[in-house]
Amino acid sequence: MRMYDLIEKKKRGEALTEAEISYMVQGFVEGEIPDYQMSAMLMAICFQGMTPDETSALTLSMEHSGDVMDLSPIQGCKVDKHSTGGVGDKTTLILAPIVAACGGRVAKMSGRGLGHTGGTIDKLESIPGFCTSLDREEFFRIVNETGLCVIGQTGNLVPADKKLYALRDVTATVDCIPLIASSIMSKKLAAGSDAILLDVKTGSGAFMKTPEEAAKLAEAMVSIGTAAGRRVVAMITEMDIPLGRMVGNALEVSEAIAVLKGGGPEDLAEVCRTLAAEMLILAGKAEPGTAARKVEETISSGRALDRLKAMIKAQGGDSSVADHPERLPKALFHHEVKAPAGGYVNHMDAEGIGLASMMLGAGRSRKEDVLDYGAGVELVKKTGDAVKAGEILAVLWAGNEGLFAEAEARLLSSYEISGCRPALRKRILAKTDVNGTRFF
Repeated sequence: MRMYDLIEKKKRGEALTEAEISYMVQGFVEGEIPDYQMSAMLMAICFQGMTPDETSALTLSMEHSGDVMDLSPIQGCKVDKHSTGGVGDKTTLILAPIVAACGGRVAKMSGRGLGHTGGTIDKLESIPGFCTSLDREEFFRIVNETGLCVIGQTGNLVPADKKLYALRDVTATVDCIPLIASSIMSKKLAAGSDAILLDVKTGSGAFMKTPEEAAKLAEAMVSIGTAAGRRVVAMITEMDIPLGRMVGNALEVSEAIAVLKGGGPEDLAEVCRTLAAEMLILAGKAEPGTAARKVEETISSGRALDRLKAMIKAQGGDSSVADHPERLPKALFHHEVKAPAGGYVNHMDAEGIGLASMMLGAGRSRKEDVLDYGAGVELVKKTGDAVKAGEILAVLWAGNEGLFAEAEARLLSSYEISGCRPALRKRILAKTDVNGTRFF
Protein backbone atom coordinates (compact mmCIF):
# COMPACT_ATOMS: atom_id res chain seq x y z
CA MET A 1 0.00 0.00 0.00
CA ARG A 2 1.35 3.45 -0.94
CA MET A 3 0.21 6.87 0.18
CA TYR A 4 0.68 8.11 -3.39
CA ASP A 5 -2.01 5.70 -4.60
CA LEU A 6 -4.41 6.73 -1.85
CA ILE A 7 -4.00 10.42 -2.75
CA GLU A 8 -4.67 9.57 -6.40
CA LYS A 9 -7.74 7.55 -5.41
CA LYS A 10 -9.24 10.32 -3.30
CA LYS A 11 -8.38 12.92 -5.97
CA ARG A 12 -10.63 10.98 -8.36
CA GLY A 13 -13.44 11.09 -5.79
CA GLU A 14 -13.33 7.43 -4.81
CA ALA A 15 -13.97 6.24 -1.27
CA LEU A 16 -11.06 4.96 0.81
CA THR A 17 -11.42 1.66 2.63
CA GLU A 18 -11.14 1.23 6.40
CA ALA A 19 -7.77 -0.50 5.94
CA GLU A 20 -6.47 2.32 3.74
CA ILE A 21 -7.54 4.99 6.22
CA SER A 22 -5.98 3.06 9.12
CA TYR A 23 -2.72 2.72 7.17
CA MET A 24 -2.74 6.45 6.40
CA VAL A 25 -3.37 7.62 9.98
CA GLN A 26 -0.93 5.18 11.57
CA GLY A 27 1.77 5.98 9.03
CA PHE A 28 1.38 9.72 9.54
CA VAL A 29 1.53 9.46 13.35
CA GLU A 30 4.63 7.26 13.18
CA GLY A 31 6.36 9.64 10.77
CA GLU A 32 6.41 7.24 7.83
CA ILE A 33 4.08 9.44 5.76
CA PRO A 34 5.51 12.95 5.26
CA ASP A 35 3.64 16.20 5.79
CA TYR A 36 3.56 17.03 2.10
CA GLN A 37 1.70 13.84 1.23
CA MET A 38 -0.78 14.22 4.07
CA SER A 39 -1.31 17.86 3.03
CA ALA A 40 -2.21 16.65 -0.46
CA MET A 41 -4.65 14.14 1.02
CA LEU A 42 -6.29 16.76 3.24
CA MET A 43 -6.82 19.05 0.27
CA ALA A 44 -8.25 16.17 -1.78
CA ILE A 45 -10.68 15.43 1.07
CA CYS A 46 -11.70 19.11 1.16
CA PHE A 47 -12.55 19.02 -2.55
CA GLN A 48 -14.01 15.50 -2.81
CA GLY A 49 -15.49 15.01 0.68
CA MET A 50 -15.85 11.71 2.53
CA THR A 51 -18.68 9.23 2.84
CA PRO A 52 -20.19 8.59 6.31
CA ASP A 53 -18.32 5.26 6.41
CA GLU A 54 -15.03 6.98 5.54
CA THR A 55 -15.59 9.66 8.18
CA SER A 56 -16.36 7.03 10.84
CA ALA A 57 -13.27 5.01 9.85
CA LEU A 58 -11.09 8.14 10.02
CA THR A 59 -12.51 9.00 13.46
CA LEU A 60 -11.93 5.53 14.90
CA SER A 61 -8.38 5.38 13.49
CA MET A 62 -7.63 8.73 15.08
CA GLU A 63 -9.25 7.68 18.37
CA HIS A 64 -6.98 4.63 18.62
CA SER A 65 -3.80 6.48 17.61
CA GLY A 66 -2.97 7.02 21.30
CA ASP A 67 -4.42 6.54 24.78
CA VAL A 68 -8.09 5.60 25.13
CA MET A 69 -9.60 6.29 28.54
CA ASP A 70 -11.23 3.39 30.38
CA LEU A 71 -13.75 5.02 32.72
CA SER A 72 -15.08 1.72 34.12
CA PRO A 73 -13.70 2.49 37.63
CA ILE A 74 -16.23 5.34 37.76
CA GLN A 75 -19.66 4.25 38.97
CA GLY A 76 -22.78 5.03 36.95
CA CYS A 77 -23.38 6.56 33.54
CA LYS A 78 -20.64 8.91 32.39
CA VAL A 79 -21.96 11.80 30.31
CA ASP A 80 -19.77 14.31 28.48
CA LYS A 81 -20.47 17.60 26.74
CA HIS A 82 -18.59 19.30 23.97
CA SER A 83 -19.00 22.79 22.56
CA THR A 84 -17.66 23.65 19.12
CA GLY A 85 -16.37 26.91 20.57
CA GLY A 86 -17.63 30.41 21.07
CA VAL A 87 -17.22 33.69 22.92
CA GLY A 88 -18.29 33.85 26.56
CA ASP A 89 -19.05 30.12 26.54
CA LYS A 90 -18.75 29.08 30.18
CA THR A 91 -21.46 26.41 29.98
CA THR A 92 -19.32 23.52 31.27
CA LEU A 93 -18.90 25.33 34.60
CA ILE A 94 -22.69 25.38 34.96
CA LEU A 95 -23.76 22.10 33.33
CA ALA A 96 -21.34 19.75 35.08
CA PRO A 97 -22.44 20.69 38.65
CA ILE A 98 -26.13 20.45 37.70
CA VAL A 99 -25.72 16.98 36.17
CA ALA A 100 -23.58 15.77 39.08
CA ALA A 101 -26.15 17.00 41.60
CA CYS A 102 -28.76 14.88 39.82
CA GLY A 103 -26.68 11.69 40.00
CA GLY A 104 -24.89 11.84 36.65
CA ARG A 105 -21.13 11.44 36.35
CA VAL A 106 -19.10 14.06 34.46
CA ALA A 107 -15.50 12.91 33.94
CA LYS A 108 -14.35 15.62 31.58
CA MET A 109 -11.13 16.47 29.79
CA SER A 110 -11.10 20.00 28.39
CA GLY A 111 -8.74 22.19 26.44
CA ARG A 112 -7.20 25.62 26.68
CA GLY A 113 -8.24 28.62 24.63
CA LEU A 114 -6.42 29.88 21.57
CA GLY A 115 -7.37 32.98 19.62
CA HIS A 116 -10.81 34.49 20.16
CA THR A 117 -12.38 31.42 21.83
CA GLY A 118 -11.81 30.73 25.51
CA GLY A 119 -10.88 27.41 27.09
CA THR A 120 -12.57 25.75 30.07
CA ILE A 121 -9.23 24.81 31.62
CA ASP A 122 -8.10 28.45 31.58
CA LYS A 123 -11.31 29.53 33.28
CA LEU A 124 -10.97 26.92 36.02
CA GLU A 125 -7.30 27.77 36.59
CA SER A 126 -8.33 31.36 37.35
CA ILE A 127 -9.70 29.94 40.62
CA PRO A 128 -6.84 30.21 43.17
CA GLY A 129 -5.18 26.82 43.73
CA PHE A 130 -7.31 24.89 41.22
CA CYS A 131 -5.37 21.98 39.73
CA THR A 132 -6.25 20.57 36.29
CA SER A 133 -3.32 18.12 36.09
CA LEU A 134 -4.27 14.94 37.94
CA ASP A 135 -3.30 11.29 37.51
CA ARG A 136 -6.03 8.86 36.50
CA GLU A 137 -6.55 7.36 39.96
CA GLU A 138 -7.10 10.79 41.50
CA PHE A 139 -9.37 11.76 38.58
CA PHE A 140 -11.51 8.66 39.09
CA ARG A 141 -11.61 9.14 42.87
CA ILE A 142 -12.85 12.73 42.60
CA VAL A 143 -15.58 11.83 40.08
CA ASN A 144 -16.79 8.97 42.31
CA GLU A 145 -16.84 11.23 45.38
CA THR A 146 -18.19 14.48 43.92
CA GLY A 147 -19.84 13.41 40.65
CA LEU A 148 -17.58 15.60 38.52
CA CYS A 149 -14.00 16.46 37.72
CA VAL A 150 -12.52 18.53 34.88
CA ILE A 151 -8.88 18.09 33.88
CA GLY A 152 -6.63 19.00 30.97
CA GLN A 153 -6.27 16.62 28.06
CA THR A 154 -3.59 13.94 28.48
CA GLY A 155 -0.44 14.23 26.42
CA ASN A 156 -1.07 11.10 24.37
CA LEU A 157 -4.80 11.42 23.80
CA VAL A 158 -5.45 11.25 20.04
CA PRO A 159 -1.98 12.27 18.82
CA ALA A 160 -3.24 11.89 15.25
CA ASP A 161 -5.57 14.83 15.78
CA LYS A 162 -2.79 17.03 17.15
CA LYS A 163 -0.62 16.34 14.10
CA LEU A 164 -3.45 16.62 11.61
CA TYR A 165 -4.85 19.82 13.08
CA ALA A 166 -1.43 21.51 13.05
CA LEU A 167 -1.20 20.64 9.36
CA ARG A 168 -4.77 21.71 8.55
CA ASP A 169 -4.16 25.04 10.27
CA VAL A 170 -1.40 25.99 7.81
CA THR A 171 -2.79 24.40 4.63
CA ALA A 172 -6.26 26.05 4.53
CA THR A 173 -8.00 22.72 5.17
CA VAL A 174 -9.70 23.52 8.47
CA ASP A 175 -13.21 24.22 7.12
CA CYS A 176 -14.12 20.71 5.99
CA ILE A 177 -16.99 18.97 7.79
CA PRO A 178 -15.58 15.39 7.68
CA LEU A 179 -12.27 16.65 9.08
CA ILE A 180 -13.96 18.81 11.76
CA ALA A 181 -16.29 15.98 12.78
CA SER A 182 -13.51 13.38 13.02
CA SER A 183 -11.30 15.78 14.99
CA ILE A 184 -14.00 16.47 17.61
CA MET A 185 -15.43 12.97 17.86
CA SER A 186 -12.08 11.16 18.00
CA LYS A 187 -11.30 13.08 21.19
CA LYS A 188 -14.78 12.57 22.64
CA LEU A 189 -14.73 8.82 21.97
CA ALA A 190 -11.19 8.46 23.35
CA ALA A 191 -12.31 10.26 26.52
CA GLY A 192 -14.49 7.24 27.30
CA SER A 193 -17.92 8.59 28.29
CA ASP A 194 -21.08 6.57 27.68
CA ALA A 195 -23.14 9.50 26.40
CA ILE A 196 -22.18 12.77 24.70
CA LEU A 197 -24.05 16.04 24.30
CA LEU A 198 -22.73 18.22 21.49
CA ASP A 199 -23.32 21.97 21.62
CA VAL A 200 -22.84 23.07 18.01
CA LYS A 201 -22.53 26.83 17.78
CA THR A 202 -23.52 28.91 14.77
CA GLY A 203 -23.12 32.62 14.02
CA SER A 204 -20.41 35.27 13.79
CA GLY A 205 -18.59 33.98 16.88
CA ALA A 206 -18.68 30.33 15.77
CA PHE A 207 -16.84 28.29 13.19
CA MET A 208 -20.08 27.28 11.45
CA LYS A 209 -21.56 30.58 10.32
CA THR A 210 -25.06 29.39 9.33
CA PRO A 211 -27.58 27.05 11.00
CA GLU A 212 -27.55 24.87 7.88
CA GLU A 213 -23.76 24.36 8.10
CA ALA A 214 -24.10 23.65 11.82
CA ALA A 215 -26.78 21.03 11.11
CA LYS A 216 -24.51 19.22 8.62
CA LEU A 217 -21.72 19.10 11.21
CA ALA A 218 -24.12 17.99 13.96
CA GLU A 219 -25.52 15.18 11.81
CA ALA A 220 -22.03 13.96 10.92
CA MET A 221 -20.95 13.85 14.57
CA VAL A 222 -24.14 12.18 15.80
CA SER A 223 -23.73 9.54 13.08
CA ILE A 224 -20.12 8.87 14.09
CA GLY A 225 -20.94 8.58 17.80
CA THR A 226 -23.96 6.37 17.23
CA ALA A 227 -21.94 4.03 14.99
CA ALA A 228 -19.38 3.80 17.81
CA GLY A 229 -22.07 2.66 20.26
CA ARG A 230 -22.49 5.90 22.21
CA ARG A 231 -25.66 7.84 22.97
CA VAL A 232 -25.21 11.17 21.20
CA VAL A 233 -27.43 14.23 20.79
CA ALA A 234 -26.49 17.63 19.37
CA MET A 235 -28.10 20.98 20.12
CA ILE A 236 -27.52 23.82 17.67
CA THR A 237 -27.23 27.08 19.59
CA GLU A 238 -26.80 30.68 18.60
CA MET A 239 -23.36 32.33 18.80
CA ASP A 240 -23.98 35.47 16.76
CA ILE A 241 -23.91 37.26 20.11
CA PRO A 242 -21.48 36.38 22.94
CA LEU A 243 -23.08 34.12 25.55
CA GLY A 244 -23.76 36.06 28.72
CA ARG A 245 -22.17 39.43 29.48
CA MET A 246 -18.69 38.43 30.61
CA VAL A 247 -15.79 37.49 28.30
CA GLY A 248 -12.59 36.55 30.12
CA ASN A 249 -11.55 33.81 32.51
CA ALA A 250 -12.30 34.97 36.08
CA LEU A 251 -15.12 37.16 34.79
CA GLU A 252 -16.79 34.12 33.26
CA VAL A 253 -16.35 32.02 36.40
CA SER A 254 -18.15 34.72 38.41
CA GLU A 255 -20.99 34.73 35.86
CA ALA A 256 -21.27 30.93 35.97
CA ILE A 257 -21.55 31.12 39.77
CA ALA A 258 -24.35 33.67 39.39
CA VAL A 259 -26.32 31.27 37.17
CA LEU A 260 -25.85 28.43 39.66
CA LYS A 261 -27.29 30.75 42.31
CA GLY A 262 -30.40 31.25 40.18
CA GLY A 263 -29.37 34.55 38.59
CA GLY A 264 -27.05 35.58 35.79
CA PRO A 265 -27.91 36.75 32.26
CA GLU A 266 -31.08 35.19 30.86
CA ASP A 267 -29.50 34.08 27.57
CA LEU A 268 -26.80 32.12 29.38
CA ALA A 269 -29.25 30.68 31.91
CA GLU A 270 -31.69 29.58 29.19
CA VAL A 271 -29.03 27.80 27.11
CA CYS A 272 -27.61 26.07 30.19
CA ARG A 273 -31.01 24.92 31.43
CA THR A 274 -31.76 23.40 28.02
CA LEU A 275 -28.39 21.69 27.67
CA ALA A 276 -28.47 20.39 31.25
CA ALA A 277 -31.89 18.83 30.68
CA GLU A 278 -30.60 17.04 27.57
CA MET A 279 -27.58 15.74 29.50
CA LEU A 280 -29.83 14.35 32.23
CA ILE A 281 -31.95 12.55 29.64
CA LEU A 282 -28.85 11.10 27.99
CA ALA A 283 -27.55 9.95 31.39
CA GLY A 284 -30.87 8.29 32.23
CA LYS A 285 -31.41 10.62 35.18
CA ALA A 286 -34.60 12.27 33.92
CA GLU A 287 -37.42 11.75 31.46
CA PRO A 288 -38.02 14.27 28.64
CA GLY A 289 -41.17 15.58 30.34
CA THR A 290 -39.54 16.19 33.73
CA ALA A 291 -35.90 17.05 32.92
CA ALA A 292 -36.37 20.83 32.71
CA ARG A 293 -38.17 20.93 36.07
CA LYS A 294 -35.47 18.80 37.65
CA VAL A 295 -32.80 21.24 36.45
CA GLU A 296 -34.71 24.18 37.95
CA GLU A 297 -35.11 22.41 41.30
CA THR A 298 -31.42 21.49 41.39
CA ILE A 299 -30.43 25.12 40.96
CA SER A 300 -33.03 26.62 43.31
CA SER A 301 -32.18 24.15 46.09
CA GLY A 302 -28.49 25.10 45.99
CA ARG A 303 -27.43 21.52 45.27
CA ALA A 304 -25.79 22.48 41.94
CA LEU A 305 -23.68 25.19 43.59
CA ASP A 306 -22.69 22.72 46.31
CA ARG A 307 -21.38 20.33 43.61
CA LEU A 308 -19.26 23.12 42.14
CA LYS A 309 -17.82 23.85 45.59
CA ALA A 310 -17.06 20.16 46.11
CA MET A 311 -15.21 19.90 42.80
CA ILE A 312 -13.18 23.06 43.44
CA LYS A 313 -12.16 21.82 46.89
CA ALA A 314 -11.32 18.31 45.62
CA GLN A 315 -9.09 19.78 42.93
CA GLY A 316 -7.18 21.97 45.38
CA GLY A 317 -8.97 25.24 44.71
CA ASP A 318 -10.40 27.87 47.02
CA SER A 319 -14.06 26.81 47.17
CA SER A 320 -15.00 30.01 49.03
CA VAL A 321 -15.04 31.83 45.66
CA ALA A 322 -18.44 30.23 45.04
CA ASP A 323 -19.84 32.29 47.90
CA HIS A 324 -17.46 35.22 47.45
CA PRO A 325 -16.68 35.61 43.71
CA GLU A 326 -14.96 38.90 44.53
CA ARG A 327 -12.03 36.74 45.67
CA LEU A 328 -11.37 35.72 42.06
CA PRO A 329 -8.51 37.50 40.26
CA LYS A 330 -9.39 41.04 39.20
CA ALA A 331 -7.56 43.24 36.74
CA LEU A 332 -5.88 46.37 38.12
CA PHE A 333 -7.44 48.73 35.61
CA HIS A 334 -10.74 49.18 33.86
CA HIS A 335 -11.91 51.41 31.02
CA GLU A 336 -15.45 52.32 29.97
CA VAL A 337 -16.26 52.20 26.27
CA LYS A 338 -18.93 54.76 25.33
CA ALA A 339 -21.45 54.53 22.50
CA PRO A 340 -20.51 56.87 19.62
CA ALA A 341 -24.18 57.28 18.64
CA GLY A 342 -27.68 56.58 19.91
CA GLY A 343 -30.19 54.00 18.71
CA TYR A 344 -30.26 50.24 19.11
CA VAL A 345 -27.45 47.71 19.11
CA ASN A 346 -28.31 46.14 15.76
CA HIS A 347 -25.50 43.59 15.56
CA MET A 348 -22.44 42.39 17.47
CA ASP A 349 -19.47 40.64 15.91
CA ALA A 350 -18.85 37.98 18.55
CA GLU A 351 -15.48 37.03 17.08
CA GLY A 352 -14.32 40.67 17.19
CA ILE A 353 -15.34 40.95 20.84
CA GLY A 354 -13.42 37.76 21.59
CA LEU A 355 -10.37 39.25 19.89
CA ALA A 356 -10.71 42.43 21.95
CA SER A 357 -10.70 40.30 25.10
CA MET A 358 -7.61 38.48 23.85
CA MET A 359 -5.85 41.82 23.26
CA LEU A 360 -6.43 42.68 26.92
CA GLY A 361 -4.62 39.52 28.05
CA ALA A 362 -7.57 37.15 28.51
CA GLY A 363 -6.62 34.93 25.55
CA ARG A 364 -3.63 33.67 23.61
CA SER A 365 -2.43 34.42 20.11
CA ARG A 366 0.31 31.80 20.68
CA LYS A 367 0.22 28.67 22.84
CA GLU A 368 3.05 29.96 25.03
CA ASP A 369 1.35 33.27 25.91
CA VAL A 370 0.73 33.89 29.63
CA LEU A 371 -2.84 34.82 30.56
CA ASP A 372 -4.06 37.63 32.77
CA TYR A 373 -6.90 35.81 34.53
CA GLY A 374 -8.62 39.03 35.56
CA ALA A 375 -8.63 40.56 32.08
CA GLY A 376 -11.59 40.65 29.74
CA VAL A 377 -14.70 42.47 28.61
CA GLU A 378 -17.98 43.16 30.41
CA LEU A 379 -20.76 43.72 27.86
CA VAL A 380 -23.16 46.31 29.24
CA LYS A 381 -25.20 46.57 26.02
CA LYS A 382 -26.01 43.66 23.69
CA THR A 383 -27.94 43.16 20.48
CA GLY A 384 -31.47 44.55 20.78
CA ASP A 385 -30.64 46.94 23.64
CA ALA A 386 -31.44 50.66 23.34
CA VAL A 387 -28.44 52.94 23.81
CA LYS A 388 -27.89 56.70 24.02
CA ALA A 389 -24.84 58.46 22.64
CA GLY A 390 -22.20 58.52 25.38
CA GLU A 391 -23.75 55.63 27.32
CA ILE A 392 -21.50 52.76 28.38
CA LEU A 393 -21.42 49.93 25.84
CA ALA A 394 -18.85 47.80 27.63
CA VAL A 395 -16.16 47.84 30.29
CA LEU A 396 -12.64 46.65 29.52
CA TRP A 397 -10.46 45.05 32.20
CA ALA A 398 -6.66 44.70 31.95
CA GLY A 399 -3.48 44.73 34.00
CA ASN A 400 -1.91 47.33 31.70
CA GLU A 401 -3.67 50.59 30.74
CA GLY A 402 -1.68 50.67 27.50
CA LEU A 403 -3.79 47.80 26.16
CA PHE A 404 -7.07 49.72 26.20
CA ALA A 405 -6.74 51.85 23.05
CA GLU A 406 -6.33 49.00 20.57
CA ALA A 407 -8.88 46.79 22.33
CA GLU A 408 -11.42 49.64 22.41
CA ALA A 409 -11.03 50.21 18.68
CA ARG A 410 -11.55 46.50 18.02
CA LEU A 411 -14.58 46.39 20.31
CA LEU A 412 -16.23 49.46 18.75
CA SER A 413 -15.77 47.99 15.29
CA SER A 414 -17.68 44.93 16.55
CA TYR A 415 -20.79 46.95 17.48
CA GLU A 416 -23.33 48.11 14.91
CA ILE A 417 -25.78 50.76 16.12
CA SER A 418 -28.80 51.81 14.06
CA GLY A 419 -32.17 53.46 14.45
CA CYS A 420 -34.18 50.22 14.24
CA ARG A 421 -34.49 47.53 16.89
CA PRO A 422 -33.40 44.23 15.32
CA ALA A 423 -35.36 41.00 15.37
CA LEU A 424 -33.55 38.62 17.69
CA ARG A 425 -32.83 35.03 16.70
CA LYS A 426 -33.73 32.15 19.01
CA ARG A 427 -30.96 30.98 21.30
CA ILE A 428 -31.72 27.26 20.85
CA LEU A 429 -32.12 26.71 17.12
CA ALA A 430 -32.36 22.96 16.57
CA LYS A 431 -31.81 19.45 17.91
CA THR A 432 -30.04 16.64 16.08
CA ASP A 433 -30.34 12.98 17.00
CA VAL A 434 -30.36 9.66 15.13
CA ASN A 435 -33.56 10.74 13.36
CA GLY A 436 -31.99 13.89 11.89
CA THR A 437 -32.23 17.61 12.67
CA ARG A 438 -35.38 19.33 13.88
CA PHE A 439 -35.36 23.15 13.78
CA PHE A 440 -37.46 24.95 16.38
